Amino acid sequence: MALTMESLLQTQVAFDGVAAEYDASNRANPILRAMRTRALERLRREVPPGAHLLELGCGPGTDSRVLTDAGYDVTAIDVSPAMVAEARDRAQAGGGQARLKVRQLGIHEVDRLAPMVFDAAFSNFGPFNCVPDLPDAARQLAARLRPGGVVVASVIGRVCPWEVALYLSRGQWRRATIRFSREAVPVPLAGGTVWTHYYSPREFSRVFEAAGFSCTTLQALGLCGPPPYLGAFAARHPALAEVLQGLDDAVGAWPGLRNWGDHFLVTLRKH
Repeated sequence: MALTMESLLQTQVAFDGVAAEYDASNRANPILRAMRTRALERLRREVPPGAHLLELGCGPGTDSRVLTDAGYDVTAIDVSPAMVAEARDRAQAGGGQARLKVRQLGIHEVDRLAPMVFDAAFSNFGPFNCVPDLPDAARQLAARLRPGGVVVASVIGRVCPWEVALYLSRGQWRRATIRFSREAVPVPLAGGTVWTHYYSPREFSRVFEAAGFSCTTLQALGLCGPPPYLGAFAARHPALAEVLQGLDDAVGAWPGLRNWGDHFLVTLRKH
């Protein structure tokens, strides 16, 4: 099915249900920690401190806090009211309220923000995969970014070699190929459902190119290293996981290979 407002509501409810423990569970996962580090490093290379960032799908505010501590001004949005409450609590506890504003809005609702122009937008761990209308969201972002502004986004990819190999080895053909669907698919999350649309880097970039952006960098995440749901494997074999993540860094930007992986990290610059 296509991503509709009904599926978006189910996704919102699912994330509401995990909001209280989401930050702690992500911090405990070594694969997610490594992915987060790489996404934040890419943003810092593209956008200097002091810039005004629009954080899309901020969740419980984990990245928001890091970014404000690094000197960025952040307007953070998320569709989940429980996640927004967590992000506000985290900002208050850290004394970052002056640099951080948090709103309950989906990425498809950027046009509801007060009139302002941002230097960059940042999205980590796949919020774009849950947007009902990606072309419309890209147009809304283009209207809110200054000329030359960038979108730095970590997006869940279509081809994850680890996932295909894992589930084929178990004889689970349908699960091994779920990302190849051209429609949104239901992904379970703690008893709820997250409706997810998987993209290849080219599919995703084309949408933003039509809205006035150009793809300037592309990096695979979780190509050689295992996907985040194998965090227990990485915790048991930390040295091996570190080597595999190092291989991601070495070859993840190579043509061809950068199109695969659990996520891809893309930079898109507005003309």
